[in-house]
Amino acid sequence: MNWDTVKGDWKQFKGKVKQKWGKLTDDDLDVIEGKRDELSGRLQERYGYAKDKAEKEIDSFCEKC
Repeated sequence: MNWDTVKGDWKQFKGKVKQKWGKLTDDDLDVIEGKRDELSGRLQERYGYAKDKAEKEIDSFCEKC
């Protein structure tokens, strides 16, 4: 699955994102609104990921959905 699908169905995927990355708040998810760069930034902020690690985590998430 690609990110465009996640973005298009963001309301459906919010729960899955919250399960995967529990440190993200509901407010974070509202701000992200399906924007990949926002998710990447929030993962870096909340989990201390480097940008490359955050991108790999997002790619892995997309493959499993």
